[in-house]
Formats: sequence, C-alpha cells, structure tokens
Amino acid sequence: MEVDNKIYSCAIIGGGLGGLCLAIQLARQGMEVVLFEKNTYPQHKVCGEYISMESWDFLQDLGMPLNDLGLPRLTQLGISAEGGFMLNSPLSLGGFGISRFTLDHQLCQIARKWGVTVLENCKVLDAQHADAPVAEITTTMGKYQANLLCGSFGKYAPSFAKSPDKIANHLPNYIAVKYHIETDLTPDRIELHNFQDGYCGVSKVDGNRYCLCYLSKSSNLQRNGNDLKSMEEAVLYKNPFLKKYFTQSSFLFDKPLVISNVYFHPKDTYLNGMLMLGDAAGAITPLCGNGMSMAMRASKILADLMPSYVEGKINKTELVKQYTSAWKANFSTRIWAGQHLQHLFGKKVSTQLALKTLYYAPALTRKLIGLTHGMPF
Repeated sequence: MEVDNKIYSCAIIGGGLGGLCLAIQLARQGMEVVLFEKNTYPQHKVCGEYISMESWDFLQDLGMPLNDLGLPRLTQLGISAEGGFMLNSPLSLGGFGISRFTLDHQLCQIARKWGVTVLENCKVLDAQHADAPVAEITTTMGKYQANLLCGSFGKYAPSFAKSPDKIANHLPNYIAVKYHIETDLTPDRIELHNFQDGYCGVSKVDGNRYCLCYLSKSSNLQRNGNDLKSMEEAVLYKNPFLKKYFTQSSFLFDKPLVISNVYFHPKDTYLNGMLMLGDAAGAITPLCGNGMSMAMRASKILADLMPSYVEGKINKTELVKQYTSAWKANFSTRIWAGQHLQHLFGKKVSTQLALKTLYYAPALTRKLIGLTHGMPF
C-alpha cells in the first residue's frame, strides 16, 4: 500500500459542509490539510437544503459567490397539520435555499484553491491516534499521517469512530427521503407539512427547482410492504398539501435519494483521538433550525481555536475542553428545542392542537422560531 510520508497539520475525515469549511479555514491559516471524501463532487445528498441567514456572511467570507448564484431568499414559513390546518408566520432572520450539489462543489473548489489536498473516492478504513503525537490514517488510497484528526463523516460513524452504543432500544428509527421537483410554491416561502410519524419540508433552491425532503419513522415503511411509493400514498397523501405536491409537481430525479437507520441521539465532540463536527458531533434534528448552519458554525469555532493550539499556547487537552465548551454553549439550546418540537410534530392530534395554539399566540411562534436559528457569525 502506498504511503504518503508527509505529516499534515490536520486530517479531516468526511467532505461535507463541516469538513470542507474547516479545511478552508485551516488552509487560510497556513496549515497543511488533507481531506478524505468517500464519494465524488458534485453529488446530491439527502438534505432539506435550507440555510438560515446566520451563515450568509460566513460563506461569503470563505469565498462563496452567493450574490452571483441567484439564490432564493426564504422569509415566510408555513406549517400544516395532517388535517389541512396551516399556520403561517414570517421568518424574522430567514434563510436561503441552495442545493448540496452546488454548495459542496463550490466549497471543494475553494478548498483546492487554498491548497487543501482533497482526496475523492477515498474511504478511510482505520485511524489510529489515541495519545500518539501523530495520527495514522489508513485509506483505500494509501496511508497518511497528521498531527490532528477531525471527524466530519455525518450521521453514520465508521467502525473506528464509534462510541459505546448510546442508542436506547426505545429510540425511533427514521428514514429520510429527498426529491427535487418543479412546482408552484411561492419562491420566498418554506413549508413544513406533518403526517403520521413524520414531516416533509418544501422550499426553493438554485436552478429553478424545489427541494422536497421528508423524515418518517421506519415503521411507516414497514407497514406498507417496504415500498416507498405505497407508503407515500397511504401516509403522506393524508395531508392535502402533500398530496397536491406529490400529484401535481414534476419530479426531476430518476429515483429518490433515501437514507435509512437514522437516529437522533447524543454523540461526542471528541472520541478516539478525533475532534467531531457536524452530524458526527451531535443529535441534530431537522427542527433544530438547520444542521448545515450548525456544522458551519462548529467549523468556525474549531478553526478559531486552532491558532492557540498550533502556537503552543494550549495543549490538545485544553483544545478539546474549549471546543466542547463552546460547542455546548452554541448548540445545546437549539438541540433541546429541536428535540422537543419533534415530539409535537408528526402526530395527528398534538400537531393540530399545537398549531392552532400558536395561531393565537404569534409572539410565542416567533420565539420558537428564534430558538431554532442562531445569530449571524
């Protein structure tokens, strides 16, 4: 197996938003960075593709030409219950829509421009770090070494990065499904439509298309013979808004993008010698506002701590301590709010009751929306 004898300043496992953003920032600080991505760019991913405006300035600072991409600004929110009741509310901070196909590809190009070694189609097989000063990473392209190791591999942890099992037997198992469609939804509006044991978001992205992405308990699929179309017709169509989108829209993918065995449970910001960010670091439910902004903010938190570590002002133990503390300070409330909101939605009675209560309490509605969005960074 080929061995790269260079010792990189940092190795990042996973080339999603958190990994790419961290790589760019570290490279701009003068660090030698290698990033391992098991797939290739550009690619579609199962994702709601809504980013709150908190991340706009950050992405522009990284070099993203956001103003040139004609991205839709999302300033209005609609939430429906299965029976057809719709709650409407303005989004005070708001967000914008952009496909992961576009966003990750652009960030990859920026990373390479700054000298990041981006290895596509490169799967990490093992990573040994523990207390050793240099991490050894074994991949399908050879062996690599780095002083620091970061994990940004998403919801599915590789075998060498798994913590002791924290998934309790009672935690629900979800599937997530994404389509791109052409439809007539107002381009400044994002909608969230509830159905039994799940919910579906619809909003505009770049390229005159809309992202339709839903999360459902796996039991819905099992009850419908593990047939996705049958499940959609039997379960999602009970919400009249979803029935309209599914029957009156043009679907642009040959087949949907699907991921299964999705759990939302506590994780670690540091494990087996790796600093974690993005979905690898925490139970980021869709109702937290958006996991994409949280992943990007986490990358900035970690990148801002790096100079002190590189200059020897703090050791690795202190780096981990400060990062973990900052991660909790920034995200604990959002994760808590998202988990509690998730308990309200996807249930016929409680969702209807919650939405009608919020209809008569617009101040409370704005407060709840505020809990799922962070301040610009």
